[in-house]
Amino acid sequence: MKAVMILLDQAHYDQLVENLNSLNIRGFTSWKEVFGRGSKDGIPHYASHAWPSVNNAILTVVEDDRVPFLLNYLKKMDEESANLGLRAFVWNIEQMI
Repeated sequence: MKAVMILLDQAHYDQLVENLNSLNIRGFTSWKEVFGRGSKDGIPHYASHAWPSVNNAILTVVEDDRVPFLLNYLKKMDEESANLGLRAFVWNIEQMI
């Protein structure tokens, strides 16, 4: 099992949630209004007058064979709107209940 943490501009949120089922991913947890900025060239997402954008975060735990499909989908989504910003990180899950 793998955990995939997805940090994305709020503009991507609804589209991603709608498409998780088509990727055979049912369960997830999300956080809205997550603040930060990209480590390379991303614009800040602070929900302020100067930087009005806001991020959301989604955490999903999936079977190992689902990860490549999810990352490929996310990469395409990011490439279509690179200026919005989208990142995903994958961790091993040792145990769960």
